[in-house]
Amino acid sequence: MGYLALLRAPHVTRLLLGTLLGRLPAGMTALVIALALREAGAPYGRIGLATAAYAIAAAVGGPVLGRIVDLTGQPRVLVSSAVVAGGGYALLALAPGSPVAAPVGAALAGLAMPPLEPCLRALWPSVVEEEQLDTAYAFDSASQQVLYVAGPLAVAGIAAAFGPSTALWTAAALGLLGALVVATTGPARVWRPAPREASAGLLGPLRSPGLVLLLLGLAGAGWAVGSQNVLFIAYAEQHPGALPGGAGTLLALAALAGLLGALAYGALPWRADTATRTWVLALGMAVSYLPLLWLPGPAAMAGLAFVSGVGLAPLLAAAFVLVAELAPRGTVTEAFAWLVTLFATGNAAGYAVSGSLAESSLGAVALCAAGGIGVGGLLLFGARGRLRPAAAVAPPERVPVGA
Repeated sequence: MGYLALLRAPHVTRLLLGTLLGRLPAGMTALVIALALREAGAPYGRIGLATAAYAIAAAVGGPVLGRIVDLTGQPRVLVSSAVVAGGGYALLALAPGSPVAAPVGAALAGLAMPPLEPCLRALWPSVVEEEQLDTAYAFDSASQQVLYVAGPLAVAGIAAAFGPSTALWTAAALGLLGALVVATTGPARVWRPAPREASAGLLGPLRSPGLVLLLLGLAGAGWAVGSQNVLFIAYAEQHPGALPGGAGTLLALAALAGLLGALAYGALPWRADTATRTWVLALGMAVSYLPLLWLPGPAAMAGLAFVSGVGLAPLLAAAFVLVAELAPRGTVTEAFAWLVTLFATGNAAGYAVSGSLAESSLGAVALCAAGGIGVGGLLLFGARGRLRPAAAVAPPERVPVGA
């Protein structure tokens, strides 16, 4: 099934549009916090505190909200969390210079970030035919590449024209609008999780050893992306004027490659099972990072940036399917939320470690990036037997066309 057939399916375009709108603040927030607080005269230490509060709160809040969705359904959680997150953005916009209100507002925005990503991925099996699932998850993964380019660009444009506080209000409005669009669709209103397995217990999806190993492997991918960001920023600083757009161009090339890679992945027929595809793609991503160790001139580096970005989105597309297969019954939304959390945690760790290496050696940063996904890929390869579900799980009932 192709992308046109996917987009023609009932509810798909609306779900994708609503999710993209509601997720755009995730690509805006770190930059807009820094701009708003800096404009208010806050020192860099306080900016770092507010940004860290947002990131940590989002990492904690995602799985919690995912579990609540699995227990109660999607609409109320999506809308109520968007309202609370909007309150956090409002607090930031109204008092960016406050040493208390700013980090509290950032934490609220992160903690209550609407779980649109995991909700959409939980909905796919009930919205599209089984043979369209790979295409749907690939399109979903490709859309993320757009978000993390569009988010900073939107912040830059809005902040330049109207000021950073307007960008904060915009993020609040987009989150609420996206949540409302998704929450009022037929699939979201009628979706109910499968009865929760009694064995899931307090740990929920983390009771699945295969899922835990998958999430750890994907944390390695997050580490690689965080290190890659540092590498591109530091490289552009060492080659001022030689690369139009600087680090932004290198990051955009990697994101473009990821988008194209995901679209190609979803369009191709695959004979290998999902577990095999996942570890092969992870090791392939590691191989695509190795040429970065060369650190060539700017033109060649632009080409290597593109090559390094090809594998991420297809890897995530395969992983989305595998998460749904490995999650214990009744915990799928929380499982997808844990994927977001572990990837973001790996990203932050890679960013931090590489940041400490960038002053002394760009080669060490490139090695750090390749090593992160290399370790993650080897972990997935070593755990390949555990990445196959013990038994096939019946797909959720599809939503009727008129729902």
